[in-house]
Amino acid sequence: MKKKFMKWFKPVKNVILSPKRFFTKIVADGDMEESMLKAFMYGLVGGLMVLCINLIGGATITITSVFSALIITPVLAVTLLFVMGGLMMLVSEITGGERDWEIAIKSLASVFFVYPVILVLNALAFNCVSMWTVSLLGDIYVLFLFYNIALYCMRGRRVAVIIVVVIFAVALISVYLSNYQLGWFMLKNTGAALSCVL
Repeated sequence: MKKKFMKWFKPVKNVILSPKRFFTKIVADGDMEESMLKAFMYGLVGGLMVLCINLIGGATITITSVFSALIITPVLAVTLLFVMGGLMMLVSEITGGERDWEIAIKSLASVFFVYPVILVLNALAFNCVSMWTVSLLGDIYVLFLFYNIALYCMRGRRVAVIIVVVIFAVALISVYLSNYQLGWFMLKNTGAALSCVL
């Protein structure tokens, strides 16, 4: 059990402490099942943690909320993995990087530990200000990871990768400074998002 835990925890530590070294070592070896399992398990952990937070907060636990935590959130995580994989391939094409689908999926799966963390932090937001802060910090960190993957794993040209990340950042800022932020927050925490309009 300890070996399995360390096998999953060590990459998380390496991504946080030395992303450049970690991402440059990712190679295609024909094994994508583990990447999909990682995304599913992180989604499951996130769903269960949000369910527990809601239960502690006094929310009524329904069959729908349990189904969402155990099935929808993990499946959504795997779906998100492949959607982001497609986006990473597009970015790689633009920046002159690797055109390898497996490397893109593996690199993204290695950072999916962020998924349950973001789910939990968004669930803990209790008003508009906390929702805005948590959401912005989470999005900035995701952009940082995206930059590292595009540069060190997919081996895109540095200047081109920076330009693409800046474009994403500008798009993100425009969402936060417009009325679209409410819709973005509603996806993350409906109760906290509604406090933005009260």
